[in-house]
Amino acid sequence: MIAELQCVVLDCPDPLRLAEFYRALLGGRVNQVDRRWALDDDWATLHTPAGTVPAFQRVADHRPPRWPDPEHPQQFHLDFGVPDLRAAGAEVVAAGAAVLDDGAGTDRPWRVYADPAGHPFCLVEHGPSPA
Repeated sequence: MIAELQCVVLDCPDPLRLAEFYRALLGGRVNQVDRRWALDDDWATLHTPAGTVPAFQRVADHRPPRWPDPEHPQQFHLDFGVPDLRAAGAEVVAAGAAVLDDGAGTDRPWRVYADPAGHPFCLVEHGPSPA
């Protein structure tokens, strides 16, 4: 195992509004403090009673999907928590991922890759698991 699924992130024009919609649907707390994410106007989270944490990310000029129109495809990406960003990055590339954003010149705790079919995903460093 290289990583654990951290969250599914939905692109949208208004992250807080979409988080509140899903809170009404699923229950839980919007923007609960969590060491895995920084919260701002472009990012919101929902900690549900079931333990899942969908996240919502602002995208400029968001084009909503139109099922099943491929000109307006579904939009989301997966975040995977890893204890060592560099080691996990090497492992996913060896498994067939492509680097989309290596974070060069930044101290961001995440990197962006594409799976073999081209779907983007992030590796997010969360430090070692508690003993």
